[in-house]
Amino acid sequence: MNLALLLEMAAEAAPDRVGLVCDGKRWTYGALLDAARGAFELIEQSNAEYVALLDESSEAAVIAVFGAALAGVPYCPLNYRLPDADLAALLGRISPALVIGDEERISRIASDQGHTVMARQEFTLKAQEAVPEPDSREYDPGEGVAIQLFTSGTTAAPKAAILRHSNLLGYILGTVEFAGAEESDSALVVVPPYHIAGISALLSSVYSLRRIVMLPVFSPEAWLDLIAAEAISNAFVVPTMLARIVDALDRGQSSDVSTLRAIAYGGGKMPLTVIRRALELFPDAGFTNAYGLTETSSTVALLGPDDHREAFASGNPDVQARLTSLGKPIPTIELEIRSESGEVLGPNEAGEIYVRGEQVSGEYREKSALDAEGWFPTRDAGYLDANGYLFLSGRADDVIVRGGENMSPGEIEDVLLMHPSIADACACAVPSVEWGESVGAALVIREGCDLPSEDDLRSLVRSRLRSSRVPEKIIFVDALPYNEMGKLLRRKVKVAFSA
Repeated sequence: MNLALLLEMAAEAAPDRVGLVCDGKRWTYGALLDAARGAFELIEQSNAEYVALLDESSEAAVIAVFGAALAGVPYCPLNYRLPDADLAALLGRISPALVIGDEERISRIASDQGHTVMARQEFTLKAQEAVPEPDSREYDPGEGVAIQLFTSGTTAAPKAAILRHSNLLGYILGTVEFAGAEESDSALVVVPPYHIAGISALLSSVYSLRRIVMLPVFSPEAWLDLIAAEAISNAFVVPTMLARIVDALDRGQSSDVSTLRAIAYGGGKMPLTVIRRALELFPDAGFTNAYGLTETSSTVALLGPDDHREAFASGNPDVQARLTSLGKPIPTIELEIRSESGEVLGPNEAGEIYVRGEQVSGEYREKSALDAEGWFPTRDAGYLDANGYLFLSGRADDVIVRGGENMSPGEIEDVLLMHPSIADACACAVPSVEWGESVGAALVIREGCDLPSEDDLRSLVRSRLRSSRVPEKIIFVDALPYNEMGKLLRRKVKVAFSA
């Protein structure tokens, strides 16, 4: 089977139902399928081996993902926030592609790579114009790679994670009821198109026949206004977004949110203070914490609405603690906690999270990460309690997750060590109410050097890396802890920030 089947079923069942709202324009499911078939023609004409998107969320993303599926080529949305050099390198890895989005930037950084480039409006218009006559085309898209997403490259060059049609359909068909949404149901999508959560939200909404409402650029005010204007019933946010929404409401921002029945969140650690306040501010909404990865086609564990409300209202500390959990594995997923030696651990024993199931790809263009029995090592550390609730206890590879963005401590340390007064450096995650995690830096001063100012150190990082990498907290220590093998013990450093 192929992802295009989801849109074909939706268009056949309800061709005149509104399936997408973006920038005030409404698209029916029938019109979306027509445009996807027109996009197929454009892809065929371009001889592209990939369809890439370098743009914010829009109707072009929906048309492109299903057009690529019909054409049997991978859809590859790119992170438009990347620096030019990094983006040019990724574009070079998918040449030749039909690239939709920022024409000026693509021509400036990748003009010699053989791409066909179209602006968003041009692609959308030409896809509508190129719709073939009914029954004049037979589509045989195949069952290969549906989506290719580049990892954040926190420790090395970004890996190309691939999701096959079978992986994504395994997730959708196993978790979503076809045509299960009422015609009035609508989902507000604000996650960037290059994030697996945005892709899964799109696919699940199409299959359930839910109206998709896109908000390309997030602000809490715009989010709340759109909830009221479009009578939104479902929404997905990352923790930093929910924190800003809560703050806006606490500052007096008003909005009619009476239609909002379900709020899902994921992509990073949710601060307990934020989720508790959100449960107070949205008493009629069901909250769901969704834990998943790119390599697993999105969600593998859920903490559902009943669990949220029970934990929020309970006086039992063990039940209260579930608000900080990831919930339980979904029925189509097997999940284990393993030790470093590969032993399967019991309740409340921390180790690495492994998952297995039809939706789990665990595959990269470079190689597969699955073991011989199909298990995928998530590189997340966690444990299952006695009742089967999954708790995240850290990142197995010490990656800092700030607002859903993965960051390598090593790249931050390398910049800090460029300062002449710094002899040793350790970057690690520290708790942040706004971002879930932020960057902390523990520094050792070179003997005989003066103590540098924190402003100078932050300016140094900002000049070399993106602003999200700038340390929020800086401490100075006499020495950093290492084990007998010379490995930096980051967990011990983290303790120093809580002292």
